[in-house]
Amino acid sequence: MNAKMKMFIFGIICALWQVSHQNPMGHWTLMPHILVVEVDGTLGQQPLSCLEFPEDLMGRGDMNEDIFWRRNGVEEEQTGNTYLLQLEESLGGGNYTCHRKDGSLLNYTVVLIQEDETNRRRILVKNGQEDYLECSAQNYNGEFHCSWTWHSSRVGKVAFIKARRVTDDSGTQCSVDASGQDWTCSSGQSNFRCSVDDSGRRILCVDEQHCPYAEETQHIHINVYVTTEHFLVENYSKHFYLSEILKPDKVNISKVNTTVIEWSYPSSWSSPYSYFPLTFQIAQLRRGCKRCDNPCTGLKATKTLTVHLTDICQFEVKHKAKAICVRAKDAFCDSQWSEWSHIRLKKHKKNKKSKRQQDK
Repeated sequence: MNAKMKMFIFGIICALWQVSHQNPMGHWTLMPHILVVEVDGTLGQQPLSCLEFPEDLMGRGDMNEDIFWRRNGVEEEQTGNTYLLQLEESLGGGNYTCHRKDGSLLNYTVVLIQEDETNRRRILVKNGQEDYLECSAQNYNGEFHCSWTWHSSRVGKVAFIKARRVTDDSGTQCSVDASGQDWTCSSGQSNFRCSVDDSGRRILCVDEQHCPYAEETQHIHINVYVTTEHFLVENYSKHFYLSEILKPDKVNISKVNTTVIEWSYPSSWSSPYSYFPLTFQIAQLRRGCKRCDNPCTGLKATKTLTVHLTDICQFEVKHKAKAICVRAKDAFCDSQWSEWSHIRLKKHKKNKKSKRQQDK
């Protein structure tokens, strides 16, 4: 093989290597003025444009002199309608603004960096269920919430929310209000409203087209994009039926008399109860727990009983019981149990003096 052939083959190999190791690996628009750039940790560049048709606004002068750029408020050396963003590892994200000579704003682009799987440093941490998003619903009314835990060194904020009932999200359009907290996602098959609560660790959503009396035929798909102060972005997703994430609120317990307790369905549970029945579990505790908030945790039950009731929910207490615990779950699906509700039973001591008087 002669030297020219070797150089030719070497050139082809280098070209193929460059194509297969491009940085950025891709880029896409999350929202208007928000660009996500996917990186693999190597050096690279991403061009940004100030104006699509600069001649229409700026005239036909020298664009390199008429337009200057700022990154996070600091003026950059590069000028002109096109800015070459320098990418290295996970660096390069920021708020890029372009201006006229007089400093007036022409346009802006927020660049978010998404690392590939091999280099990714998670913004969220997994919960006890080995998942990043923990979602639950109190009833069948179409409302649910999802929460998460920030990594201790990468606390961020919600950048984008998408909720839908279809697997193909191309027909779903999502928008946010001026506060940046309330989102609306609409498609031909669903209409979701989601809001970020004040803690920044939880979203509350409602499917406004959901019918609680109809069987769910499509999963809910939820995507939460979170970003850090260093402009890193990650997408966390989950899909479920409402019946799979149900967790009723705590039941309310009261005493009827010294031997009978009564409880009621949670006020937030779907009605009528005959159509949405709950299963209840009752535990009688022989020992009390004066210093704990909930004696139902960690104590041995004298008896555990599971009942299905839709009308009067009453239970006769054994005379040795010191506390009664009740919790509920959906009767028709394998939902989560509610948190335990409890009531402490006070035993009235007999008046010894009056007993002696009675003996006389």
